[in-house]
Amino acid sequence: MSQMNQPRSPPLTRILLLLILAGAAAAGAGEPTRKLVVPGEVFAVAGRTAFVFAPDADAVPSGPKPWILYAPTLAAYPDEAERWMHERFTQAGVAVAGIDSGESYGSPDGVEAMESLHAEMVRRGYATKPAFLGRSRGGLWASSWAIAHPELTAGVAGIYPVYDWRSYPGLEKAAPAYGLTPEQLAARATTLCPIERIDVAARSGVPFWIIHGDGDALVPIGPNSADVKKRYEAAGRGDLVTLVVAEGQGHSMWDGFFRCQGLVDFLIARSKAGAQESTPRITPQGSSDQAP
Repeated sequence: MSQMNQPRSPPLTRILLLLILAGAAAAGAGEPTRKLVVPGEVFAVAGRTAFVFAPDADAVPSGPKPWILYAPTLAAYPDEAERWMHERFTQAGVAVAGIDSGESYGSPDGVEAMESLHAEMVRRGYATKPAFLGRSRGGLWASSWAIAHPELTAGVAGIYPVYDWRSYPGLEKAAPAYGLTPEQLAARATTLCPIERIDVAARSGVPFWIIHGDGDALVPIGPNSADVKKRYEAAGRGDLVTLVVAEGQGHSMWDGFFRCQGLVDFLIARSKAGAQESTPRITPQGSSDQAP
């Protein structure tokens, strides 16, 4: 059942609850399988298949471990084209993790699945504030997370990302993920479409680093990546968005998208900064204080 009409729990209470559930799930989880493009682990979280690419142990800093939340985690993704960048992340001591929430397109149910993975990663010693990488429609996952949890987002990177489901996949395909008809989803775009609420991330200071082709016909740059830049500028935070326009490139497997040093450097730096920043510590009684 969609959670869009139900009040959300206070962040600390919700995180505590998810941590408890993550521990219980880990104790009784089955053995899901999927192909990984770099060494890592496949495991179950809240009845869904999740993965983590294991960082090189010698490169992991002390304290909370840095990591990148990835989307879309589907049967085909992450794929072989991404191997180069994921190897760079793990070599730098940064893990990459994702959870298969199906074609959730940035919906509340998809955010809830990512919250479950986040709780499990924190239980394993990872930082409460990861960076996020959204490829293509994974941009909807990434932006919905940054809007729902800007305090738990160190930064967002995108490879020809979608931020407006009206441009892709369209109302007909996106509506079922929200438990609505296309007409109902269109009517609620101002509150449910990530691009319409990206100002929440802007006001909270969440940085973006995006590469997008100006010849992309499937996910046009205008209503997606360029609109993020424009809306950040309107909020007075345009300096927080780096938009690299790949001239003449479409929605393709061009190496420049997947061997982009700027994107890799951004995600490594932001995930490590997120691990170092002061974050809420949950006590067994559910109260919180600040980590040193």
